[in-house]
Amino acid sequence: MDAGKLPNFARLRQSGSFSPLATSIPAESPVAWSTFITGLDAGGHGIFDFIHRDPGTMVPYLSTTTTEVAGWSLPLGRWQIPLWPGEIRLNRQGRAFWEFLEDHDIPCTIVRIPANYPPTDSPAKQLSGMGTPDLEGTYGTFSFYTDEPAGSYGDVSGGRVFYVKVKLDRVDAELPGPPNSLRRGQPQLTVPFAVLIDPDHPVAKVTIQERQLLLKPGEWSQWVPVRFEMMPLGAASANGIVRFYLKEIRPDFKLYVSPVNVDPSDAILPITQPSGYARQLYDHVGYFSTLGIPEDTKSLSAGILNQEEFLAQSRLLRDEELRLLDYHLKNFKSGVLFFYSGRADQIQHMFWREMESDSPGSTDDAIEAVYRDMDQLLGYAASRVDPQTLVIALSDHGFAGFSRAFSLNNWLEKEGYAGRQPGASTTYLAPFDWPRTRAYGLGFTGLYLNLKGREKNGWLPLAERDRLLEELQRKLIEVRDPVSGKQVITRALRSDRVYTGDAVSRGPDLVVCYNRGYRASWESVLGLFSAQLLEDNTDEWSGDHLMDPDLVPGILFVNRSITAPTPGLIDLAPTILKEFGVEKDAKMKGRAVF
Repeated sequence: MDAGKLPNFARLRQSGSFSPLATSIPAESPVAWSTFITGLDAGGHGIFDFIHRDPGTMVPYLSTTTTEVAGWSLPLGRWQIPLWPGEIRLNRQGRAFWEFLEDHDIPCTIVRIPANYPPTDSPAKQLSGMGTPDLEGTYGTFSFYTDEPAGSYGDVSGGRVFYVKVKLDRVDAELPGPPNSLRRGQPQLTVPFAVLIDPDHPVAKVTIQERQLLLKPGEWSQWVPVRFEMMPLGAASANGIVRFYLKEIRPDFKLYVSPVNVDPSDAILPITQPSGYARQLYDHVGYFSTLGIPEDTKSLSAGILNQEEFLAQSRLLRDEELRLLDYHLKNFKSGVLFFYSGRADQIQHMFWREMESDSPGSTDDAIEAVYRDMDQLLGYAASRVDPQTLVIALSDHGFAGFSRAFSLNNWLEKEGYAGRQPGASTTYLAPFDWPRTRAYGLGFTGLYLNLKGREKNGWLPLAERDRLLEELQRKLIEVRDPVSGKQVITRALRSDRVYTGDAVSRGPDLVVCYNRGYRASWESVLGLFSAQLLEDNTDEWSGDHLMDPDLVPGILFVNRSITAPTPGLIDLAPTILKEFGVEKDAKMKGRAVF
């Protein structure tokens, strides 16, 4: 702002207020946005991390959503017809602020707010955001086709590499889709497609179902609808949309295909409330990404897309955002309009290292460019409302470099709190020798005790709980990085002392707060052991916020005077309710910021 590069943010600061915004404990997106939505801490809304575990089975699961398969089925030959459908359930507890407003006939439109899949059952119009799966039910699984030697890309997380053959300038392949829930064994559905390479010119034609598209190397397609037939003659199908990116045709063939997004024109999953709202948006703005995190960071980490290709994909998503924002502003009359963009988050995750380096490069420009994009979004929105309209711009957390990965489970083993089975499988939590384990790590910040009567294999007496937690708190903050000498963990917070609410008992026993520059290793997040206790982070994912919440606050801009001395995310739901003269719920912890 001081350099004059963000004029709309600067204007909002001048006309109102700008302040740091205390984030949630921990500073994780599903926790933070659940706090924003409900005005409750994690003990009230029940979302403590990206990953939770069922202590009775020791099976981890994604925190925000539970999917239950269909009930009893009627077998008909090779088919199975569900007698009642499955259920997709939002795990967040507490009412959303828009539900209180709708009780008072105040209309609300909530666009892509994270941690709201499936959308709440309320009159508010809602398009789900972070947490919305692709058609396969994952957070995003891309496909990549190449005629390079088999194994060239090794193990790829978040995608699949298909090693194909180019025969007579033609590639035949299949696009994976969802499992067929109407077939016994639920085999994965696929759609065949072909790529015809022009022998004389740098161009190829992709043919898939009834569609044909011409692409040059380095060119992205528009969204292409695909239909996965679940029963013969179109009796049942699952519809999705994909983008093709022709990376190269010579000397090697390389074709990237995005995760299969739910088709908003005929959504098979509950991505909007009401259900017809997805079709309404499609009718006015065309196809748009429905995946909760549409920026494909996994493909960049795997070396499938390079930085410029990743940024080109991001620019396509920016154009979609502008169309969606324009449509909603044109139709906004009164009440609340919430609009979310996650591109700044994902670009900072992937380009932070280059921003901190001394060498010039395009990535520093990429972070500045996405802030300019956010400034344009803010300016466009502010220009469409009158001066009396309350305008709030916020981020749920800040950012820092992620240079060193810490394995909490390795540390627990080293200090004698956990035992490891030699040669155990790499399934979540499977490597632990439970009779020798008093504590274990799971999730980005969670530390759990192996308590008797709670964990499936628990044996630690409840009477030892307080003493062990105090000991772990003391020893964790003493951990130093042998390379730099820096403190790795700044605090370890007891859940029963920082949270309140009915869900406290389901959370971790300790919330581990990392220093800037440090974060849990990917293996530790999954309840596994790493190769080393501390190791350099060499992944493209080089920026993060899963650290001590006090070190990564968000930002808050309001066109009013903020009077709260230290505003936090937990204050925003009461603030919005007060604007409309609605009393905050008695369970809400925050208060209005002005």
